[in-house]
Amino acid sequence: MRLVIARCSVDYTGRLNAHLPLATRLLVHKGDGSLLVHSDGGSYKPLNWMSPPCTLTVEEPDEDAASVGVTQQWRVTHKKSGDALVVKIYEVIHDTSHDLGVDPGLIKDGVEADLQRLLAEQVSVVGEGLTLVRREYPTAIGPVDLLLRDDNGGTVAIEVKRRGDIDGSISSTPTPSHVAVEVKRKAGIDAVEQLTRYLDLLNRDPHLRPVKGVLAAQSFAPQARTLATDRGIDCVVLDYDAMRGVDSGLPTLF
Repeated sequence: MRLVIARCSVDYTGRLNAHLPLATRLLVHKGDGSLLVHSDGGSYKPLNWMSPPCTLTVEEPDEDAASVGVTQQWRVTHKKSGDALVVKIYEVIHDTSHDLGVDPGLIKDGVEADLQRLLAEQVSVVGEGLTLVRREYPTAIGPVDLLLRDDNGGTVAIEVKRRGDIDGSISSTPTPSHVAVEVKRKAGIDAVEQLTRYLDLLNRDPHLRPVKGVLAAQSFAPQARTLATDRGIDCVVLDYDAMRGVDSGLPTLF
């Protein structure tokens, strides 16, 4: 990877035309051939870029460009579309190259599979007196992640997702009726709609009904909680760090 800080202007030509006037910017030329133009702002998003497959060639500026101070010109051309990103460099402030090697890729923590596994091991988070029957309980519109049974013989169906749409809590004592639980990392209206569809299907089974719905997430949107409450669906907040035995570092009262 090559990192260049330079005073430059940038022009994009092709399916659209765009111009960045003269300013100091960071040019990132990656091993895959791509070029990204960054300013000191805008977070991770570049001002302009060329994605691979593309090639970079360094050109001598023409007389007009050289007369106004351009010392070198980069042309990055897309191999398929022919679009071009032309960088006119007036002054190079920093230029360094680094071999980063092969990146192992992003390893995500707290995804749906992690939440499902932890909740299967700690079903008491949903309510007391619950035992796990099986994971991935099949329905005609997809599997409900966890099937539980309470100490009164009722059934609890739990759907686990990383992202969701609600805000709320669940009563500590489950009812003897069947309970369907949609678990999400951050909950919203879509989660309520999904669980509603599951409940409609599960309540048609005479061996399961009545089925009570519960949505679980790490945090909740107020609109989703309102909709869930209106439809008789309870909500439970999951503390992911506590479930995996990690101290979050946040201060507590006790």
